[in-house]
Amino acid sequence: MRHFPAGAGSAAIAFSLAIARAVPASAETTVWNFNMFGPPRAVTVSIETMAEFYKKESNGDLEIKIAYGAALGPERQVPESIKSGGYEAGMMCAGYYPNKFPLLTVMELPFLPPRNIADNAKVYQAVLNHPLIVKEMAERWNVKYLGPSFLPAFEFMGNKRIASVDDMKGVKMRIVGLNAKALQAFGAVPTMVTAPEGYEALQRGTIDSFGFPYAYTFGAYRLHEVSKFVTEGIAMSGFLCFSGVSQTAWNKLPDTLKAKLQQAQDLASAALFKAYKAEDDKWIPIFKQKLEVTQFPAAERAKLVAAASPVWEGWVKEQEAAGRPGRQILDFVKSEVSKYTH
Repeated sequence: MRHFPAGAGSAAIAFSLAIARAVPASAETTVWNFNMFGPPRAVTVSIETMAEFYKKESNGDLEIKIAYGAALGPERQVPESIKSGGYEAGMMCAGYYPNKFPLLTVMELPFLPPRNIADNAKVYQAVLNHPLIVKEMAERWNVKYLGPSFLPAFEFMGNKRIASVDDMKGVKMRIVGLNAKALQAFGAVPTMVTAPEGYEALQRGTIDSFGFPYAYTFGAYRLHEVSKFVTEGIAMSGFLCFSGVSQTAWNKLPDTLKAKLQQAQDLASAALFKAYKAEDDKWIPIFKQKLEVTQFPAAERAKLVAAASPVWEGWVKEQEAAGRPGRQILDFVKSEVSKYTH
């Protein structure tokens, strides 16, 4: 036991009590480990913005610790890892695991979301907050939607000139998931390679044209160095990505921080718009200098949109056959989309 000099006992006790009262009850920092695949880039400013916001609003009591390069585990295992408690949060894309978030893949149906990114972001938020989507995330994976990772529309870069649907015939095109079916209707050959494999695949001719969010990802992976052409005007939907957090971890937060989620998401969305604009300003002039930019006419895009409608209906049938409310979700998304210019 520590002893104080004579006469100092009362003062020491009073001082100790004052220190105890000065330390907040939540002095212990809560850390959310966040698994982010890929390096820091335009899309990562969303969670970076949210991490900074929550650190400030919690006076340092909540830290979202971002591990880039999928350092905490493979990106295809994020839902399982969150559910098992391996880490608290991470970036997920429905297309990486269509059987894990089946209803959410509605946003990856070809040419369904608005092509304007600001409009797309509004539909995106509405879908991720839909009660059936919230339920799917929570019941299957104990996941709660945390923050936005919406992407710009997809274009194609590579070594085949694509200025019409006829130009797609026989072309090995890297595109993901349900979008591939709309291109197959015109003879395209969907070929799936990962983003890090794109440079070598184009260089070797394994693929002819690579689909990516335009324009920042093409620059981030330097695909313009091994390409001759890039499209503008296809504006295809692609991955539906988002940041998710363990519902268990979320429930432990004080209500004051929970109440700030919408504010944090709005800040993250604004940061994404700014980052994408800056990347467009940087990369599009470089592409125009280095490559032939082929404008894809509206009439040709309309043919792709028409070919997409059967894909939508096929998705509904698949969901309904599995006992899921596919028609209800698709009708909801179409209703939201109708509010904006498509």
